[in-house]
Amino acid sequence: MGTRSETARSETAPLAGVRVVEIGAFMAAPYAAMQLADLGADVVKVENPSGGDPVRQTGPFLGEHSSPFVRLNRNKRSLAVDLKTEQGKEVLASLLDTADVLIENLRPGALRALGFGPDQIAERFPRLVYVAVSGWGQDGPLAAQPGLDIMAQARAGLMSITGEPGGAPVKVGVPVCDLVCGLYAAMSAMAGLRAREATGRGQCADVSLFEAGASLAVWEAGTFFATGESGAKHGSAHQNSAPYQAIRSKDGWVTVGATTTKTWPAFCRALGLESLLDDARYGSSYDRYHHRAELIASIEETTSGWETDRIVEVLVAAGVPCAPIAETAQVFTDAHLSEREFFWDAPHSELGAVRQIGSPMRLSQTPARRDAAGPVLGEHTGQVLAELGLGEEEVAALVAAGVCR
Repeated sequence: MGTRSETARSETAPLAGVRVVEIGAFMAAPYAAMQLADLGADVVKVENPSGGDPVRQTGPFLGEHSSPFVRLNRNKRSLAVDLKTEQGKEVLASLLDTADVLIENLRPGALRALGFGPDQIAERFPRLVYVAVSGWGQDGPLAAQPGLDIMAQARAGLMSITGEPGGAPVKVGVPVCDLVCGLYAAMSAMAGLRAREATGRGQCADVSLFEAGASLAVWEAGTFFATGESGAKHGSAHQNSAPYQAIRSKDGWVTVGATTTKTWPAFCRALGLESLLDDARYGSSYDRYHHRAELIASIEETTSGWETDRIVEVLVAAGVPCAPIAETAQVFTDAHLSEREFFWDAPHSELGAVRQIGSPMRLSQTPARRDAAGPVLGEHTGQVLAELGLGEEEVAALVAAGVCR
């Protein structure tokens, strides 16, 4: 597996000893590589010396550094090298000789043009697991088109079912296709490594934003393949159960999920709505769904007079799933997340401590790494090149020639 930097990984992490090369920009591939870095992989982020990952130019900024970048690219090392030069290609080839995984999200064919396409990788680096991330996939009618998260959300049908009934198309608030695609890419990398243990060979994984988005329409697929009906906008409501949505309170909104034979009666009794239990229109969750407009109107006649905290208090006491709708500023100071130490401070070579969102993967014996914030462009170039066997003079020559930074 090649030489590893002892300072760049935790010996106790699940992926300790695995080297990942990331040639990524913006979101999907960097997010995938971040998951692997959190699990202990030595992730070398290969960037163009002229600016690096475009997210570095995305605000808000902490001094000269992008706040999103130093969080999205934590636990990684930055190697700044121009892959369009012959010397840069040689550096990449030497790096791949030591690597276990390559993750990239350049446009389909871009790495092939540099001599590192899937078939070329398979021939030159047969043990390498190559994860190619793109908007639409590596082949098919859309493959050559640019593909960003919002386009994937649009074609995957997510925007057609997001928002209020009769309203304009709305994308999910976070770049969900980018993020889910990144998770699929990370899973593909780990699956490829596991398969390699049995076969001795790597393989190529083709992961796209479009298919990642389409894979999320589980309820809609159940409806379409059963009835031929297309999905529709339901606001915050569930596709086929009720009440499962946000309901109005005196001072805002609260989400409830009272759809089972246990939680529906408990919900009604907790709020003094026992009369709803005798209404034939609301006998089952599916019945309530078909009469949702009248049901929610009846519920909100009561809840609109109650404070959100009071509704949550009585429903929690009754065993009914519920939660207030928090703003993101509240999430990042949430008492529960803070008590579980979800947020942590990562050291940065120029900024000092940088607050991070934690990893949701809580492994009891091999916890996720909490090492460093996203690196300065080219911060580890000399270190990585030295690991590849280059001397100080050779490194200096590459920097002087503009091949590396």
